[in-house]
Amino acid sequence: MRYETFTIEGRNAVLEAFRSGRPIDRLFILDGCQDGPVNTIKREARKQDVILTFVSRERLDQMSETGSHQGVIAYAAAYAYAQVEDMLALARDREEEPFLFLLDNIEDPHNLGAIIRTANLAGAHGVIIPKRRAAGLTATVAKASAGALNYTPVAKVTNLAATIEELKKQGLWFVCADMEGETMYRVNLKGPMGLVIGSEGQGVGRLVKEKCDYVASIPMKGDIDSLNASVAAGVLAYEIVRQRMQG
Repeated sequence: MRYETFTIEGRNAVLEAFRSGRPIDRLFILDGCQDGPVNTIKREARKQDVILTFVSRERLDQMSETGSHQGVIAYAAAYAYAQVEDMLALARDREEEPFLFLLDNIEDPHNLGAIIRTANLAGAHGVIIPKRRAAGLTATVAKASAGALNYTPVAKVTNLAATIEELKKQGLWFVCADMEGETMYRVNLKGPMGLVIGSEGQGVGRLVKEKCDYVASIPMKGDIDSLNASVAAGVLAYEIVRQRMQG
């Protein structure tokens, strides 16, 4: 596994890191802050014998990578990239059909974090990103995921199209989001499924799109022609959830 070190910022992200059992090396809190969420974080830190340091807002601002620390910054053990097989194993452990997100051309860390959050809430078993043209697991991604990064495996692969081919051999079907596709309500999204999402600007790349079994569009009635990538991921993911719940 490959590791990247970074800080964790924001109250929810830090609290979820504690709750998930992620090792925290050191915690910095705004001096004088005594509200409920911060007091909960302090209790978790003392329970786990984490070094706790109270600092000024100016110091936190200097340390912050996201610009939105909410008075709390933690130095944590690195997030590890998982393997795709880890995700399939997770599905087997849960006795569920695999449900994966595959992201093409998602370079905005806020979008990546939001999609990881959606993947977790929709019950997906992991998120797959390419090594190139993709945001990595940064502090901004961790904060935007609202703690979901602690629970949702993320794998980096060399070639997304080749990964799709390999996963097809293991029984997965793939649907990508595209305005020119069939309306999503008319597409059979049951069974082992990979959801492929591209960026607003570039969409899903041609080679990756050609590997997909289905191309689904989201009905839109407004005056603009595209959704934010994380919103599109959420809409399609919950159509998959809806169809799965119908059995």
